[in-house]
Amino acid sequence: MVNRKSSILMVLFFLSILAPAATMHAGETETLRTVQGEVMADTESPLPGAVVYLKNTKSMSVRSFVSDDKGNYRFTSLSPNVDYEIHAEYNGQKSDTKTLSSFDSRRVAYINLKIKGK
Repeated sequence: MVNRKSSILMVLFFLSILAPAATMHAGETETLRTVQGEVMADTESPLPGAVVYLKNTKSMSVRSFVSDDKGNYRFTSLSPNVDYEIHAEYNGQKSDTKTLSSFDSRRVAYINLKIKGK
């Protein structure tokens, strides 16, 4: 009888620890954000096939996306608590690096990238 009560208490203890963690994780997915935009040349024409790089400044991991036939790119499932740096490259040329700040509360941020000389 004592072993059974001890087992039940242990299970309840672990559930009380795991339940808040599961709730925090579920709430976190509701606030994920997206950054998207267009890669274009000086002439404002779209640059299909440009490679867009997104760097997580906390983990230093980098994701990439090849712009579509209209020069568009999109990165989803971004943490709201991290700053990101984003730039594009096309035929050896590079755009300026822009920052998506953790202070930016938009769920969808639009950042256009311009590559000079193309």
